[in-house]
Amino acid sequence: MTTETLAIVFGIGSAAAWGAGDFSGGMASRRGNVLKVVWYSQFIGGLFLLGMAVFSGEVIPPVRDLVYGAFAGVFGNIGLIALYRGLSTGRMGIVAPLSAVLTALVPIVYTAFFTGLPSMTRFAGFVCFAVAVWLLSSAETGFRMTGRELLLSCVAGAGFGLFFIFIDKANDLAIFWPLVWARVASVVFLSTVMLVAAKPGTPGTGMWGFIVLAGVLDALGNLLFSAAAHLGRLDVSAVLSSLYPAATVLLAWLVLREKLRRRQWMGVGAAFIALGLISI
Repeated sequence: MTTETLAIVFGIGSAAAWGAGDFSGGMASRRGNVLKVVWYSQFIGGLFLLGMAVFSGEVIPPVRDLVYGAFAGVFGNIGLIALYRGLSTGRMGIVAPLSAVLTALVPIVYTAFFTGLPSMTRFAGFVCFAVAVWLLSSAETGFRMTGRELLLSCVAGAGFGLFFIFIDKANDLAIFWPLVWARVASVVFLSTVMLVAAKPGTPGTGMWGFIVLAGVLDALGNLLFSAAAHLGRLDVSAVLSSLYPAATVLLAWLVLREKLRRRQWMGVGAAFIALGLISI
């Protein structure tokens, strides 16, 4: 298996992990404060990444890479808070697809400017990706968006997109330690926000399972994305990873018995077309 193929596999894996983690985080956020859910999930995910870093025996990279990782952690946290806030309002069909498209758009523009444009085939795959994400995530038949939903979607997309860029800059020499440092910065940032917002405390009963799953799966998604970006192009890895709403919606279908509309099944087909075009 070539490194480019591995990058595609890791990118798809990160989308599956992030989608499942967002489903868990969204469930927990509906039963408690979003900041508490994100803080504990980030802390648990950080412990998971620290254990992986120590177990792997990876050498700690230069300070510059750790600083990039810290920036990635802060921006990713901003995106996660905005996304969970949007998911907890019950408007997943609007916030999830728009934030995902914006998440991919930021590194696509960055890569085109600094690395060069992708091939026309892959560009067509990017367009199919945008269509697939929107169709898969749209549970509603009509398009209705409030100013709050637009703001949360833009903040989430920009935050995740900047996370992609900074973690790609941080993983030249190491994969695990920049992610660990990203989690350290993430927890410190969240702790500051919670102190300012006067939101201390612990999650209520019944949420811990979802929080642990959200933390571990989010960390796993970060790890897989970092590996994908390290092995392949940033824009391709970002696009594949941004298919995470598909996993969220499919889990809602399997677990919560939410019905998938015809346009969502069309999104499944568009996603396979996108994957084929990007993989060529």
